[in-house]
Amino acid sequence: MLHAPDDLQLSYATSQGRAVFTQDDDFLALAAVSTVHAGIAYAPQGTSIGQLVRGLMLITEIYDAEEMVGRVEFV
Repeated sequence: MLHAPDDLQLSYATSQGRAVFTQDDDFLALAAVSTVHAGIAYAPQGTSIGQLVRGLMLITEIYDAEEMVGRVEFV
């Protein structure tokens, strides 16, 4: 799905019960029009690898899969 549009990427992840990590602002727009997704973790471009790892680890410690449904978390 490397070149698939964002909406298809999100739909596929949702069908698999997987949250998406992205640095693409377009996913925030998708989340604004629909809460039907398994979760989105977003970080702006330029976020350091260390911040990404710490932020994603924190998300996994706080939320389980069911709690991430429809949620957007900012790293």
